[in-house]
Amino acid sequence: MGVVALDPDYAEKVEIRDRLENFHGNQLVYIHWEEHLMFCAAIAFPLPPAMPFGAILSQILPTYYGMHPDFEKIDWSAVRWTIDGKEAHPDPEKSLADNGIGHKSLIRFWTPGLSGVGGVATV
Repeated sequence: MGVVALDPDYAEKVEIRDRLENFHGNQLVYIHWEEHLMFCAAIAFPLPPAMPFGAILSQILPTYYGMHPDFEKIDWSAVRWTIDGKEAHPDPEKSLADNGIGHKSLIRFWTPGLSGVGGVATV
């Protein structure tokens, strides 16, 4: 998620702290479960680029979104994904990097048939 500074010399004046080299081999990855306002914004994770996408499904999402009453009802084969605003079909066996996920990427997912607690999501 890039930011355009109003000051053209901003990058020279300010130390950018979320640069890739500051994450010791990891990269920032943002994940958001759309239409589930129990989670108001994407969650940031420092993840290794070589990590398989399947680890997001088996470890990351259950840990952070598993408290939602609809989480166990997700039909993962029907989930719609975007990566950095583009439709995606991530391969669980491939790495984050191989799935096109880089530093500061935003992964968004929609779960058809599940739209918020009791179907009360606003879109």
